[in-house]
Amino acid sequence: MQNNLPIQTENENSVNSFNIREQIDKYFVHWKWFTVSVIACLFLAFLYLRYSTPEYQISATILIKDEKKGGVANEVSALSELGLMGGNSNVDNEIEVLKARSLTRNTVKELKFNISYFTKGNVKTKETYVNPYIKVSFYDVIDDFYTKDTVFTVKTISDTKFEIFDAESNKLGVHSFGESFSSNLGTMLVTINTDSISNKKSDSANRDVIVQLKALDKLAEEYRAKLQVATVNKMTSVVSLSLTDRVKEKGVDFLNTLIYTYNQDAINDKNQVARNTEDFINKRLESLTKELDTVERNAEDFKKVERLTDIESDVKLFLNSASEYEKSVVDNSSQLEVVGFMIDELKNSEEFNTLPTNLISQGEASELIQQYNALVLKRERDLDRSMTELHPNILAMNMQLEGLKGSIVKSLTNLQSSLKIAKRNLERQEGIMEGRVGQAPRQERQYRVIERQKEVKEQLYLFLLTKREENAISKAVTAPNAKVIDSAFAKEQPVSPKTNVVLLASLLLGLAIPFLVIYLRELLDTKIHSNADLDHLKVPFLGDVPRSETSSELVNLHGRSGTAEALRIIRTNMEFMLNNVPAGTAKTIFVTSTIPKEGKTFISVNLATTIAMTGKKVLLIGMDIRNPKLDEYINIPSKGLTNYLSTPGNTNINDYIVKYGEFEDFYIMPPGIIPPNPAELLMSNKVEEMFKKLQTEYDYIIVDTAPVSLVTDTLIVANLAHSFIYVSRANYLDKRMLIVPETMYKENKLPNMAMVLNDTDKKTGYGYGYGYGYGYGYGYGANMETTKSDWKSKIFGRK
Repeated sequence: MQNNLPIQTENENSVNSFNIREQIDKYFVHWKWFTVSVIACLFLAFLYLRYSTPEYQISATILIKDEKKGGVANEVSALSELGLMGGNSNVDNEIEVLKARSLTRNTVKELKFNISYFTKGNVKTKETYVNPYIKVSFYDVIDDFYTKDTVFTVKTISDTKFEIFDAESNKLGVHSFGESFSSNLGTMLVTINTDSISNKKSDSANRDVIVQLKALDKLAEEYRAKLQVATVNKMTSVVSLSLTDRVKEKGVDFLNTLIYTYNQDAINDKNQVARNTEDFINKRLESLTKELDTVERNAEDFKKVERLTDIESDVKLFLNSASEYEKSVVDNSSQLEVVGFMIDELKNSEEFNTLPTNLISQGEASELIQQYNALVLKRERDLDRSMTELHPNILAMNMQLEGLKGSIVKSLTNLQSSLKIAKRNLERQEGIMEGRVGQAPRQERQYRVIERQKEVKEQLYLFLLTKREENAISKAVTAPNAKVIDSAFAKEQPVSPKTNVVLLASLLLGLAIPFLVIYLRELLDTKIHSNADLDHLKVPFLGDVPRSETSSELVNLHGRSGTAEALRIIRTNMEFMLNNVPAGTAKTIFVTSTIPKEGKTFISVNLATTIAMTGKKVLLIGMDIRNPKLDEYINIPSKGLTNYLSTPGNTNINDYIVKYGEFEDFYIMPPGIIPPNPAELLMSNKVEEMFKKLQTEYDYIIVDTAPVSLVTDTLIVANLAHSFIYVSRANYLDKRMLIVPETMYKENKLPNMAMVLNDTDKKTGYGYGYGYGYGYGYGYGANMETTKSDWKSKIFGRK
């Protein structure tokens, strides 16, 4: 008995392909999940935006002097001929200086960022940077003050008193505003910030301030990590500085102070030689002032003792020739004095300090002094940038400086020797001239010695005054390294969190969560759920049966349930499967399944009942003799099929058939007692003879058989059926077990086989569930009373 008219098969045009509509429906049916998830995520996003602390971007722009890239114009270029200005600033190096840890630390320390003030709100604690209610100052701090992390609370109890609590809310004491007191950090002073006091009196609880002290190095590292320094483009020396901070004003102050500190450090570095020269000149001027005073007093005393007024007018004619030699001797003595000062300074100085470059103007000593000063400045910069005295580079520079110092001393010594030789020659010539004026009085000679000392001191004094003014001009016109183009500015809109991004992310997350849940549930779910899971099989499909309210429900004549309507459709479809059965022969339908508890007995009983309601004479045979379940639906006697088959001889089969009382032509053959040899009973010739006889007496024979994957009972009697209904239970049978019905169909072990899906979900079904409800409502429920569902029932599916 072959299948002549398949009801629902996978034809050649419906290959197993991806169905977009089916995938969309699979998720759209759970639209309530998506709605609740999106609303919850948006609500959480609004909470996050409401109570999260926003971060603002602060930026500033400066122009760094760099001749290679056309930097700041030198406003004092007119002084370049004095040799007071010079040096280039490489942008890349200056960027590293701006990001240096020491510069950031000095900036944070200058702004006292290590002390922060916070006020508690209902939900979050907010930092108060601009006009905090109180200000805390520390004096005579302990050694590790800048390395401690401390939190304490200042609670105002009156306009003049306050309490202090530590981080564990332990009371530390009561003090007065404006009164210094000792603490474990040093001397502490708490004052009220008058700028923060409003006209209205606020509750003292709102004046509680949390004071946080943070380690300076840790805080500097945080700001250094946030600071971004980069050139605007490669062709210019314009540098952009930016950072993000939770307090706009704090970030603005940090960038402005950082730029100011950077410029001050650059100016101080450039003025270091000038400061050392100024100190040297000031010391020499102080000494010369005392010496000049002594010489002038000697001249005064000499004139008083000798009673002289104007000796020069008396001896002028005799000294005209000697005046030129005297001038040369004076110049020579001045140079010897300066050289002597320089040699003493080098020999007595144990440290490496810069030397004056404008006191010696001849010989190689001037060039050596310039080299020595440049190396001293480089050594000091390296020491400021975290190198120690024992660093190999510092030790190498020390050796170079010692060598240069020796070379300078040697050069100055040679110059001194030359000057002394010249001086001896000049004095010899002067002696000759004095011999020519030997007639000059002794007083003139003695006074000339005193006057010569005075002139030497005066010339040296004026020389040093001139150099000091030049040095002062050099300090005054020193230009900063960076020119501020745009001072620090904070954007009004925060860069984090971004409202649009957070809302969009929450919306996507709200959609993704149920999507992933459904996807994972589908991925991990191995059960069949609807006829879509059977589409890949080539087995005809009769229909599905919705879940019944009771497992023992029987279809009656006036049944209005979805189950009843589904069985009527299956009954109609079965007629197409049985249209080749000869007239006068009962249409024999076997019902089986893959495993127990799939509802084959339920389908058998209700299908037989449905057919009986049409006026046909129906016989229901319980042939699952190993595990009979027929008595769970119908009250039947214990005697039945197995008793008939095990009774020897000719036995009247009608003695084992009972009539079901509610239907006129519905008969049942119970399965009987469970035999010890069920397979042998079913293999007897008596089974085939029984069917031949019964097929002449009934219109339909419905047979409830055993599951095919467990025992061979069904396969033994399969040839006696005109058609097989293969029942699979939704949400119960594993998809991997579908290979069993597919194999049975391909190998034709079950004749004219078709499948029925049992126990489907009415709410999630897409196929017959909708058709049953619509058909039933239209055919039988036109006059039924309906109840409208409220909006809660529509959303949450409540009845």
